[in-house]
Amino acid sequence: MRYASVSRKIFVSFNYTFLILISLLCLLPLLQVLAISFSSSPAASAGLVKLLPVDFSLDSYQYILQKKEFISSFVITMQRVAIGYVLNMVLALLCAYPLSKEVKDFRMRTYYAWFFVFTILFSGGLIPTYIAVSETGLLDSLWALIIPGAVGVFNVILLLNFFRGLPKEIEESAFMDGAGHWVVLAKMHVPMSMPVLATISLFTLVGHWNAWFDGLIYMNFPDKYPLSTYLQLMVINSNPMKMDINNLSGALEISERTTRAAQIFLGALPILIVYPFLQKYFVKGIVLGSVKG
Repeated sequence: MRYASVSRKIFVSFNYTFLILISLLCLLPLLQVLAISFSSSPAASAGLVKLLPVDFSLDSYQYILQKKEFISSFVITMQRVAIGYVLNMVLALLCAYPLSKEVKDFRMRTYYAWFFVFTILFSGGLIPTYIAVSETGLLDSLWALIIPGAVGVFNVILLLNFFRGLPKEIEESAFMDGAGHWVVLAKMHVPMSMPVLATISLFTLVGHWNAWFDGLIYMNFPDKYPLSTYLQLMVINSNPMKMDINNLSGALEISERTTRAAQIFLGALPILIVYPFLQKYFVKGIVLGSVKG
C-alpha cells in the first residue's frame, strides 16, 4: 500500500508538471502578442519585446479602432455569431430529440441517424457546395456564412446520445399528464441538458468566430469579410498598412508588428471572455454525450 501511495504521488506530480508545461506553451505566445500590441513601434520593430510591453503605448489600438475595415468585419462576425448560434442550437435540438427515440416510437430513426453520420464521413466537396450557395443567391450575404453549416452533425450526435441517457420515467410521466413532445423538449430535456448544451454552445461560438475560409470564397468584396477572414488576409499581407492609405499620419506612428498583434488580440478577446464561463461544463458534456449510443 505504501508503494502504491508513493507511485500515485509521483504520477500525480508528473501529470501536474506536464499539464503546466503544456499550458505555458499555449499561454506564452498569447502573452507575447499582447505585449507587442502594447509596446511602442521602435521597440517592437527592433525585436526587444518578450513577455512584457516595452515603452507602453496605445497607439496601435487607437489606430485600429479608427479603421473601418476592422470595425465592419467585427460587426459582421458579431451578427454571424448571434444568428448562427441561435439557428445551430435550434436545429440541433430539433434533430436530436426525435433521433433519440427508440425504433418502436420512430421507425425511421436508424435510417435518419445513418444519413447524418454519412455526412460526417463524406461531403459534396468545395465546388458543389460553392455552386449550391451561388445558385441559391447567397453569395455576398450573411446567410452564406450561416446556412451551409446550419446543422452541426457532431453536435446533434452529442445531444441525441445525452437525450438517450435521460430517465425515461420522467418523460413517460409527462406524457401521462397530457404533455406533448414540444413541452417535453422545452421544459424537461433542455433544462436537464445544460452541460451538453454548454459544450455545444462553446463549439458553435468558437466555430463561427474562427471561421475564415467560407468568408474568403463566398464574399467578393472586402467590406463583407468576417473578422477571421480579414485577420487572415492581414497576417499574410506583407504590409497591412496598405489596407488603409487614408490615415498615413496614424500609420507612420505605429509599426506593422504592433498593428497585427493588436488586431489578433482583439479578435481573440471575445472568446477568451466567454470560454471560462463554459469551460466547467466542457468535459462533463463531452463524456455524457458520447458514452451512450
